[in-house]
Amino acid sequence: MNQNKPIRDWAADDKPREKMLNKGAPALSDAELIGILLGTGAKNKSAIDLGREIMTIAHNNLHTLSKFNLKQLQQIKGIGLAKAVTLTAALELGRRRQAANILERKKFGSSKEAALFLIPLMQDFETEKFCVLYLNHANKLIGYEFISHGSLNATLVDIKVILRNALHHLASKIILAHNHPSGNPKASPSDIQLTNKIKQAAKLMDIDLLDHIIVAENTYTSLKDEALIQ
Repeated sequence: MNQNKPIRDWAADDKPREKMLNKGAPALSDAELIGILLGTGAKNKSAIDLGREIMTIAHNNLHTLSKFNLKQLQQIKGIGLAKAVTLTAALELGRRRQAANILERKKFGSSKEAALFLIPLMQDFETEKFCVLYLNHANKLIGYEFISHGSLNATLVDIKVILRNALHHLASKIILAHNHPSGNPKASPSDIQLTNKIKQAAKLMDIDLLDHIIVAENTYTSLKDEALIQ
């Protein structure tokens, strides 16, 4: 039994780093992987014990854990700012890997396909963020950027930045996206007004605005599908 023993006193096969070296990362539990990230434990807790406690608080669900912000992580006894930053960085890398995998091969033929890309990218944000997807003439995704960050219910968008970045990417088409932390994906009058303003500005540069997707948790609204883009 390794309970209450420091990791250095564990059997070699049970030590997380050695276990990864001998058996590969998939052989480790979520708690063990977190323990490796943390590096050290806390008073009377090994890094693995701390990893198990974190997973218990997150209901043994990495998706739930990915929603924790730095302040929430630091409320866990034994997690200071450095450990919270490390965990947040690792979770963000996981999120970006998922998006990068789609980016390599993705063509958007419908609003649903765009939403399936955007939902995992944006569903966990606690404040509004505005994202632009850049596509070539064949609707293949060539890049994306977050161009503004807002409060709980608002974000400021600079149209000049959107068009400048689109030209930089040599994009022929763009898709706008932002999240609603409230959980309601319905487009507001200001969402509709901004979308059509950007569409008209983009048209002057021969850039086609295909859609504006609003993400709210696991749901979305397409302004194109709702016939809200003029």
